[in-house]
Amino acid sequence: MTSDISRSTLISLATIGSCALLGGAFLFQFFGYPPCELCLWQRWPHAAAIVIGAAALSMNARVLAWLGAFAAATTSGIGVYHTGVERHWWEGPDSCTGSGALDVGNLLSTDGPGIVMCDQVAWEMFGLSMASWNALASFGLMILWLMAVHRRF
Repeated sequence: MTSDISRSTLISLATIGSCALLGGAFLFQFFGYPPCELCLWQRWPHAAAIVIGAAALSMNARVLAWLGAFAAATTSGIGVYHTGVERHWWEGPDSCTGSGALDVGNLLSTDGPGIVMCDQVAWEMFGLSMASWNALASFGLMILWLMAVHRRF
């Protein structure tokens, strides 16, 4: 039954999935969960996948499905890395974890937003953080892209 699904349908599903994940990230931000640096890193491959998906739907180029899979794998990998930083399995970037150097000049400043720490879980569901959910969902999108590679348009 799954062999009846066309490449364009799979690409559409993967593209809509990236739209939903990126839209969800912006919705969380709207509701008061500002993104950390690693959260922002996870958004860029979704944006790329959306552009790749639009291009892939307008032309019959299998290489674009490979690029979409790469974008989804990239954001999934960043999500796994971010999850590890949140769970303190490994060190994160100095710019958004507790290991960074303090800028004494900005300690008392009330201008602008504070730094959102990458090693703190802001929200979780069923024991998984937003980064973890992004990693899992993006892995699923990567599978859709890879299925699209092997289907007819």
